[in-house]
Amino acid sequence: MESARCKAFLAAVETGSFTKAAEKLNYTTSGVSQLVAALEKELGISLFIRKKQGVTLSDDGNRLLPAIRSFLQQEERIYQTASEIRGLSTGEITIAAYPSMSAHWLPQVIRTFQNDYPHIQVNLMEGIRQEIISWLEKSTADIGFLSYKDDSQFDWFPIYKDRMIAVLPKDHPMAHSDRYPISLCEKEKFIMPALGRDDDVVDMLTRNGVQPNIQFSTLENYSAISMIEKGLGMSIMNERSTLNWASDVIKLPLEPPEDITLGMAVPSLEHASSATKKFVEYAREELNAVPDN
Repeated sequence: MESARCKAFLAAVETGSFTKAAEKLNYTTSGVSQLVAALEKELGISLFIRKKQGVTLSDDGNRLLPAIRSFLQQEERIYQTASEIRGLSTGEITIAAYPSMSAHWLPQVIRTFQNDYPHIQVNLMEGIRQEIISWLEKSTADIGFLSYKDDSQFDWFPIYKDRMIAVLPKDHPMAHSDRYPISLCEKEKFIMPALGRDDDVVDMLTRNGVQPNIQFSTLENYSAISMIEKGLGMSIMNERSTLNWASDVIKLPLEPPEDITLGMAVPSLEHASSATKKFVEYAREELNAVPDN
């Protein structure tokens, strides 16, 4: 299987158009179309649904996508290894992370890493837990920075244990309390981040037998914090995700206390590229210095 055909396929998937894929690869549109057609002929299946507006993956193409990504990553590993043998360090890494982790932890790690390996390109994607898991499973991302779950199928490296807190409007009746009872979430106007399902929060509430009165959902925690500041409700978040946001809200530890473990996930460190292994090594060394409070 020719990698050029796979690269044309992947570029068309990512751009939704043979024309845009051609621009990305510095090919002609007809060149991309011919490469994809040759791949379809080789495999004996139709990979795309072609429309005037562009192309979308067929069901067969969608099933094949993770394998093609994996094939191209293996090719990249070969070139990286050859570069190392020649005394060079090249490659590309895609990292997926919670916004709070990309803001607080990753900039320093990336800076230190690229000081030593300036020719390794680092791409950063931000998302909620469900997105990061999907990106890792589909090989869209090489490394994920997220919270730990017992059913994780990835190689896992814990970094930091973060407590869960209640975020309240400043005029909330519990504003001057020492702790916020989780059971009160059933009586509150609850704001749920992560598109209405923050897995860390949902799991915590389920363990405590609490069904929150969800009034609003947001994509990111900072949107929820802004709504809380305006008195539209309250929420529960991991404490680190609330840092460095200028806001006039009350933050209280929970009763009973709850926390999550944040860390780094890799589909398989043994089979990861040399660049990915290097970044994991740097991240573990840099982030061991993260304080516990």
